[in-house]
Amino acid sequence: MKLSALTTAVLAVAAALAACTGAHAADTLAKIAAANKMTVAYRESSVPFSYLDGPEKPVGFSVELTNAIVAAVKQKLGKPNLEVGLMAVTSQNRIPLITNGTLDLECGSTTNNSARAKDVAFAINHFYTGTRLLVKKGAGIKDYPDLKGKKVAITTGTTNVQVVRKYSTDKNLDIDIVMGKDHSDSLLLLESDRATAFAMDDILLYGLKSNSKTPADLEVVGEALQVEPYACMLPKDDPQYKALVDGVITGLMKSGQFDKLYDKWFMQPIAPKNLPIGLPMSKELKDNIMTPSDKPAT
Repeated sequence: MKLSALTTAVLAVAAALAACTGAHAADTLAKIAAANKMTVAYRESSVPFSYLDGPEKPVGFSVELTNAIVAAVKQKLGKPNLEVGLMAVTSQNRIPLITNGTLDLECGSTTNNSARAKDVAFAINHFYTGTRLLVKKGAGIKDYPDLKGKKVAITTGTTNVQVVRKYSTDKNLDIDIVMGKDHSDSLLLLESDRATAFAMDDILLYGLKSNSKTPADLEVVGEALQVEPYACMLPKDDPQYKALVDGVITGLMKSGQFDKLYDKWFMQPIAPKNLPIGLPMSKELKDNIMTPSDKPAT
């Protein structure tokens, strides 16, 4: 993995945190040091957070956060040549791979919520999103009530399944949820007319749309259900490691580097089609940059 350059301010924050934690190494850091290897996750189709731009070449906003954290871990351990293993994960297996110790870090498009916090820890929130709908233009779908009795694709293992299921029950819509094994599979269900809509975090829908076969034929519609934060996942009950990771993300936010990364991945043209996502930073994220928080969704 090619590590992006960290600003002096970020490295200073990481060094200060290392000093504050004392001589005793956190369990995750001790594990990494003993193995001389850190294993980090990436997603294959979570545009623009973590996705493939060529064989085994993960790129994206969350990949840049991962790179910054890896650089800080190398500095903390005094191991500039630390081996970095990359592992592709899905919505379904990402949490088990953290809890069983296979992964040391997962920065993708993972919602920080109270239920997941029973099994893993979350770093400072780095994005906020809500469940919306990707549909074909001309399909006559403008919001959730238009999907009464229709098939809706949702990716397995995501919080969106529960959100849409509850909304369907509350509103008596009888939505038929069709599971995709990953985001690209869910998109294919929509494109092949095996589903009328694809319900997912709005930012992922914008990213998938921009990289689809025919972006002009698709549109994101509907109200945003349950705004939720994204955060990097870490092993649970490891305060020293969490402090280091939080310090890196907070350092990026305070130095202005976070804003630059956001502009790069959300406002400027990105690979593979050199098209911009075009989603300005939300008020929730701006507030979180001013006062960093790891507060979960309920």
